[in-house]
Amino acid sequence: MPVPGPGYSITVRVEAPPSASAAGDLTSAVGRVGGVITAFDVVESHGDRVVVDITCNAMSANHARDITTALEALPGVAVRKVSDRTFLMHLGGKIEVSAKVALRNRDDLSRAYTPGVARICQAIAENPDDARRLTIKRNTVAVVTDGSAVLGLGNLGPAAALPVMEGKAALFKKFAGVDAWPVCLDTQDTEEIIRAVELIAPVYGGINLEDIAAPRCFEIEARLREKLDIPVFHDDQHGTAICVVAALRNALRVVGKDIADCTIVVCGVGAAGSAIIRLLLQRGPADVVAVDIDGIVHRDREGMDTNLAWVAQNTNRDGKTGRLHDALVGADVFIGVSAPNLFGAEQVATMADDAVVFALANPDPEIDPLEAQRHAAVVATGRSDYPNQINNVLAFPGVFRGLLDAQARTITDPMLLAAAEAIADIVAPEQLNPSFIVPSVFDAAVAPAVADAVRRAAQA
Repeated sequence: MPVPGPGYSITVRVEAPPSASAAGDLTSAVGRVGGVITAFDVVESHGDRVVVDITCNAMSANHARDITTALEALPGVAVRKVSDRTFLMHLGGKIEVSAKVALRNRDDLSRAYTPGVARICQAIAENPDDARRLTIKRNTVAVVTDGSAVLGLGNLGPAAALPVMEGKAALFKKFAGVDAWPVCLDTQDTEEIIRAVELIAPVYGGINLEDIAAPRCFEIEARLREKLDIPVFHDDQHGTAICVVAALRNALRVVGKDIADCTIVVCGVGAAGSAIIRLLLQRGPADVVAVDIDGIVHRDREGMDTNLAWVAQNTNRDGKTGRLHDALVGADVFIGVSAPNLFGAEQVATMADDAVVFALANPDPEIDPLEAQRHAAVVATGRSDYPNQINNVLAFPGVFRGLLDAQARTITDPMLLAAAEAIADIVAPEQLNPSFIVPSVFDAAVAPAVADAVRRAAQA
């Protein structure tokens, strides 16, 4: 199901004969092997040759090589250089620190640093809460990971997780003006992670846990919330849950159903799935049926950890057993945060009329969206190349903006639900349709609306 996208964008610099057909030959060669050209620039022109930069999207690194090979196979064409545009974007990292105050002379230096800074240190020592007013703490978040669950790639470790955490920090700044910094810990020991975050907490106004594997992430989050006087937010859990609840509210409006009448299947009961279930239960669905790699979660299942046991006790009121296909029969909603290609159109056909399918496994969802659309009324994915992209960037920048503005010391379910309602409300009733249930991640109204809702909930 992969399609060419900007994640595998390349620029190929080629020399070609200066014939009238050169441009057509080059573009046709890329098209024959499935590349999508996004730019075609002549960078040099000579009597005997032209030099062209061809920028195109590919499906994978191997597909990018196929495109290059196809160009080289043309008579008289030579490939000078191939640049991977994604790697180029990451050269030297994606974020930096810059000063907010001018340091032009000794006068500036004396107030920003010694001797004037000593007065600020003494003020904070006398009243520690002044750190929120007089330091970066008022607007700074730590993006903390151990690298144990990086994207869908698995346990890559802290160094390989750093590009993701840099990107997260850049999104915080772009969408909400929050200064965030990656903290990639070289340990996957629960106690060491908790202690490390405790030790760095004085600098930050909030902690964003990221890409920490379940079930360890549950204990880390819960214990840090007990220990720290700043909000601890696990984006893989709560950011995903906020966005899913927001999207589901609008999807059910499209199909004219009340959540109180709906049976919801949640596939995947790790960090994201568990948090989705917990937040959905606050909305009062008729039932939630959880499914993991071992099948439907039910009370009599053996060998469950603490998280699964809680899910079993609070879902599946009729005690259903079996596999995912069994759970889907008669269900109104499917929410997947699990693995690719788990079912097809024939299983969607067994769901209730006007079914809603959120297939959020990334990059390849639980069902091909085009297959799901054969029987489902509303389909959403986590991908940017299909309608209804459910992406955490809709939530976490605004959530932390609101928490920081409220100088909140914790985060609660009412704040999460307020964020979800704010996201859903960005889509006006006249805009709502099966292909538009959530706003664009680039909608400038989203983060301020979420921030305001969270701030008000925090101050209530």
